[in-house]
Amino acid sequence: MARKDRKQLFQTQSRSLISMTAPKSPIAEQYRTIRTNIQFSTVDEEITSIIVTSAGPGDGKSTTAANVAVVFAQQGKKVLLVDADLRKPTAHYTFKIDNHSGLTNVLTKQISVTQAAKYTDQENLYLLTSGPIPPNPSELLASKGMKQLIEDAKRDFDLIIFDTPPVLVVTDAQILSNLVDGAILVVSSGKTDLEGAKKAKDALLQSQAKILGTVLNNKKQQDSQYYYYATK
Repeated sequence: MARKDRKQLFQTQSRSLISMTAPKSPIAEQYRTIRTNIQFSTVDEEITSIIVTSAGPGDGKSTTAANVAVVFAQQGKKVLLVDADLRKPTAHYTFKIDNHSGLTNVLTKQISVTQAAKYTDQENLYLLTSGPIPPNPSELLASKGMKQLIEDAKRDFDLIIFDTPPVLVVTDAQILSNLVDGAILVVSSGKTDLEGAKKAKDALLQSQAKILGTVLNNKKQQDSQYYYYATK
C-alpha cells in the first residue's frame, strides 16, 4: 500500500471514533442508546461478552463495535475490544496501534491475552488487535484456545466485544456466536437488502446465537445517522 493510501486510511478510520472525538454529538448519543439497550436486553444475566457482525462487508460493523466499546469504557467498565476479523482486520488502524502481535499469537499460545491487550487513548478501553493474518482463521477461532481466551479475559475485563467478519461471507461469526453472551447484527440502510438481513439473522440463530438486537446504520433520520432497535 502506498504511503498516501495508508495516510488516507488512517485518517478515515480515526474519524470513525465519533464517541471519542465528539462525545456530545447526536451520533455519539445513539451509541449510548445502544449501550443502554444491550444492558437491558437480558433480565436474569449480565452481558459480559458479545460479538458484532454484519450481513455483508461495508455495513459499518467495525465502526459500530469500536464506538460501542468506547461508550462502555466511558461508563467506567473495563472493556476489551477484540479484532476477530482475521481476514481483513482494521481495529489497529482505527486506534492507531501496531499490529505486530495480537489475537493469533494468543490463540497459538505465544503470549497471554493480558500481555497482548494494548492500551488505547480511551480510559478503560483495551484493544486486542488481530495479530498476523493466519492461513486458517476459522480453525483458530474454533479452537480450544478461543474458549480459554474468553475465560481468561473475563477475569480481567468487565466486557469483551468481538469485531467479527460478515456472517454471510465466512463462518467466523457463527463460530464465535455460541461462545459469547450475545450478538449484535449491523445492517446498512440502502445497502443491505431485506433478504440478506434475514439470511444473516437465520445463520446466527442456526448457530444458537442469542441475538440482542440489530443496529440500522447510515439511516439519515433528523440529526442522527445511527439508531438501534431490539429484535424482540
